[in-house]
Amino acid sequence: MRVTAIQMNPGHDKATNLLAAERLIESAVAADRPDMVVLPEIWTCLGGDRATRFAAAEVLGADPNGAYALIQTLARKHGIFIHGGSIGEDGGEKLFNTTVAFGRDGRELARYRKIHMFDITRPDGTGHRESNTYRAGSEVVTYQAEDLTIGCAICYDVRFPELFLDLRRRGADVIMLPAAFTLATGKDHWDTLLRARAIETQSWLVAPATWGRHAEPKGPRETYGHSLICDPWGHVVARASDGVGFVTAPIDNRLTARIRRDMPVLEHRRLVPGEPAASARTAA
Repeated sequence: MRVTAIQMNPGHDKATNLLAAERLIESAVAADRPDMVVLPEIWTCLGGDRATRFAAAEVLGADPNGAYALIQTLARKHGIFIHGGSIGEDGGEKLFNTTVAFGRDGRELARYRKIHMFDITRPDGTGHRESNTYRAGSEVVTYQAEDLTIGCAICYDVRFPELFLDLRRRGADVIMLPAAFTLATGKDHWDTLLRARAIETQSWLVAPATWGRHAEPKGPRETYGHSLICDPWGHVVARASDGVGFVTAPIDNRLTARIRRDMPVLEHRRLVPGEPAASARTAA
């Protein structure tokens, strides 16, 4: 299966972002003929104030002109899978940071709500508090895309390897990590974290990211970009540079099977003090 990771520079104007995403998907389909396209995190509205984010959020499937409808239509039009990065989902007093995935026929395959909130404060008192706007999800999610089991994660989730181990235990061959990684952390941690999660889980990692400057009330926010696709041995097989665009790579399940056969780390794993038993971790 050929997979394309889309890199965007979204702002706070939702209509502009939807048009940009549509153009990039159309270009990727024409140029690379992927079977699956993956969008970055919060590509519908990055920047602006809290009210702007709420205005851009959706009751999923309710708006015929919204992001949900757009990617569903494009999946059906081109006969491809679309892993919709993440968008703001209306959750009442707070939003959810939500992935929606569609099959080749436009049928919804999965929803995943980001579990780990990016709440940090720097020594100078500045920082990010995602939980001011978004509430955390609680469900680990996988879905089937033909012969591939896809695991869902979003951005800050990458710093929590237990989630990725759980996805591997649930059969994930590929783990999607749409992101809006900050420039400050991205330049030091992006590659290292993604390659580590790929090596630990012996899974492909597909990480489409936002890039560039995004206006916010307390000053512009910069995201790192460098969208990439990593194989189960930790090799980066495709990478975007700065700017808007896309990268594509084939997902080879034969390579995954060979790596897992030759180094069966999941079979070798032993219970450590304080860790729940495997049956408890993987229960539905």
